[in-house]
Amino acid sequence: MTTETQSDSPPGPSGLRRAGRTGSTSLRVGVSVVWLSVIVLMPLAAIAWQAADGGWQAFWLSVTSHAALESFRVTLTISVGVTILNAVFGLLIAWVLIRDDFVGKRFVDAIIDLPFALPTIVASLVMLALYGHNSPAGLHLQHTVWGVGVALAFVTLPFVVRAVQPVLLEIDRETEEAAASLGASGPKIFTSVVLPSLTPALLSGAGLAFSRAIGEYGSVVLIGGAVPGKTEVSSQWIRTLIENDDRTGAAAISIVLLSISFVVLVLLRLAGARAAKRAEMAA
Repeated sequence: MTTETQSDSPPGPSGLRRAGRTGSTSLRVGVSVVWLSVIVLMPLAAIAWQAADGGWQAFWLSVTSHAALESFRVTLTISVGVTILNAVFGLLIAWVLIRDDFVGKRFVDAIIDLPFALPTIVASLVMLALYGHNSPAGLHLQHTVWGVGVALAFVTLPFVVRAVQPVLLEIDRETEEAAASLGASGPKIFTSVVLPSLTPALLSGAGLAFSRAIGEYGSVVLIGGAVPGKTEVSSQWIRTLIENDDRTGAAAISIVLLSISFVVLVLLRLAGARAAKRAEMAA
């Protein structure tokens, strides 16, 4: 008399479903990794390879030249200032769009996405028409740091607003009402109840805004004018190096910008994760 073991029996419906889910997951992961490699990893590897083409000494000379250091100084100074400014006003705008009702609210909400849809060179042309020598507003910001700052603020504002909005929408209003019933003032409720929940999203949006600002080119090319040591940002210096057939130097500057952006994003993500954990423990 022969006895069939359990392993010889055909798999049941649950086993087939698990096998199907595993196969689907593997396929999705594989497609995602391939697409990520083609779109992100391969270009990054190519720019790193080109930056290293001349050796470490050539790389170091490219990123420490006077023009490169001046472009880094201008880029980072303006980008940090614009990021802080947009973190404040982006939070304010998100708050108004979520918590307040007013005429034209949907129109204002749609305008927030305009910098995403508008070609950046068109944004620079708009800034030039508004703040150039023939400014209808009487503000002459062409070839000034303020002009570059306004252009960068325009293209980076949506990152903060759109990062904060969904989180603000999901915040439990009952907690705020409970704090108010206990006698907490409006500013106290905001800083103790609302802001801790918004901090991770706010830091994430600020990080994306900063990364976009340090690599921006199109929106500042006309209003900034690329004045060396004054309004020439690193992306414009890269363009100058390419025009002078110094592709290795241009790649080296690009690697520095990429590294700064990556480090800032990682640090802000870590800070946001810690803030979220503290908010969860406090709740």
